[in-house]
Amino acid sequence: MQVDNNQTEYDAFYHDYEAGPDAAVEPQPEPIRGLPAPDILTPSDRYQELFEAVQSSRIFTDSKTFADCAPKIEPERILYRYFIQREREDFDLLAFVLEHFDLPKVNDSRYVSDPEKSMGEHIDSLWPVLTRKPEKSAEFSSLLPLPEPYIVPGGRFGETYYWDSYFSMLGFAAGGQNDLLRHMADNFAWMIDTYGHIPNGNRTYYLSRSQPPVFALMVELFEKDGVSQAHRYLKQLKKEYAFWMDGAESLLPGEAYRHAVMLSDGSVLNRYWDDRDTPRDESWLEDVETAKNSARPSSEVYRDLRAGAASGWDFSSRWLSEAGRLESIQTTSIVPIDLNAFLYKLETTIARLSASKNDPETAELFQQKAMRRRETVNKYLWDAQAGFYRDYNWREREKGAFSAASVTPLYVGMASLEQATSSANAIRTHLLAPGGVLSTVEETGEQWDKPNGWAPVQWMAIKGLNNYGEELLAKEIATRWLQVTGATYHRHHKMVEKYNVAGRAPVLAGGGEYPLQDGFGWTNGVTRRLLTMYPDAAPQR
Repeated sequence: MQVDNNQTEYDAFYHDYEAGPDAAVEPQPEPIRGLPAPDILTPSDRYQELFEAVQSSRIFTDSKTFADCAPKIEPERILYRYFIQREREDFDLLAFVLEHFDLPKVNDSRYVSDPEKSMGEHIDSLWPVLTRKPEKSAEFSSLLPLPEPYIVPGGRFGETYYWDSYFSMLGFAAGGQNDLLRHMADNFAWMIDTYGHIPNGNRTYYLSRSQPPVFALMVELFEKDGVSQAHRYLKQLKKEYAFWMDGAESLLPGEAYRHAVMLSDGSVLNRYWDDRDTPRDESWLEDVETAKNSARPSSEVYRDLRAGAASGWDFSSRWLSEAGRLESIQTTSIVPIDLNAFLYKLETTIARLSASKNDPETAELFQQKAMRRRETVNKYLWDAQAGFYRDYNWREREKGAFSAASVTPLYVGMASLEQATSSANAIRTHLLAPGGVLSTVEETGEQWDKPNGWAPVQWMAIKGLNNYGEELLAKEIATRWLQVTGATYHRHHKMVEKYNVAGRAPVLAGGGEYPLQDGFGWTNGVTRRLLTMYPDAAPQR
């Protein structure tokens, strides 16, 4: 069987949503700019029925395994052999896969933790272990090669991830890893130039979505840590902004297109989105099973699951209409506070860099965009009565969940002093736990919910509170986080992806689609930076 690599029809991935209660509609999208070339196929595109058979049969415990396999011969020949051999009574699917594919490399560095090292020393020694050198990927592999060395999170994640990397880079800056800092930023700039946006990660199956747009924050590290000037990335910052705002100028009130949503008053905010509406390659079986539990069309569920992955909060009660029921996910109906705060930062960064390059017209344009976004966020996402930021459901026209994402406006300087003071009280009252800041107040079994805490929100809470003079609460969160990470390190001699912060004992976190991962990039970066900021809060053995 021959497979035409140029036959992928991307517009087939788009579907209109049914009108919501406020008659919100989504225009039929046209083919969009910035998509990967048609010959960059995902494993599910390339292997079709074979891919479904492998994922459905659970011959690998982790759905990501087959998505990361590299074929030993041309995919067309593999498919031809599969269609012939599967009819045999003695056909063994696992044996067939092992014969025709190389399994993902287990990056065995033979690294063994030294119990005598402090947590900071352990983190510094991990960066070389988590660094991957640029190399040509195997032909037809899902891995997208990068031009510079890069950091991977660790565990099952053998590729670099967009927003994870920013928090890892905080640790590079604290540890004087200036070359690695520059390599990472250059890789992301290259991806913007090559693909029109920064993908979720450097895999073909991540190309249809991005992650929280933190490239502007990466660029800022260059200014504050003296590595290089940030102006060299201005072109890519503008390109990223165009990606997130694509189609916004053509919307009418109550309409949405890709990442842009026009609200009832004609103002525009943004949502998370994925250009595909099929099961994720790396979680194919999980998505199929989730969709089966929903009365909605499967394509809608898949789109919302993918958009949830784009948010970085995969998954959380923030995106669910019914707590504890993942099939009720409605990510594309949510205008998230963190995303819009990050885009405010992108707008103000473009304005500032444009002004410094003697381009006052562009500077004024983007400053006005930022001011309009802040006004709209205050109208729709600020809960004045409760005193904190919340997500907004644009279909239902009602405010959504309160979560640790509410610290993001403080982190990017978007909040007023009054809003910041009120937000600090809300964090202290609702989210502060023995081990730091809880992700949400809901306990659903999803990994981005109570009792778990994650390094990114700890960092944004600490820095955001410091930005507005709430130093005592910031230090309290930092101290509690360092104590829980330190206690876990001294017991298990490793850093992990997330932590159970609800109790005082070093209890490992759970929940989510896969087992707890160690490594771990963003935990290392944030913790390393906090050890520099708060040396007196470093955990004692």
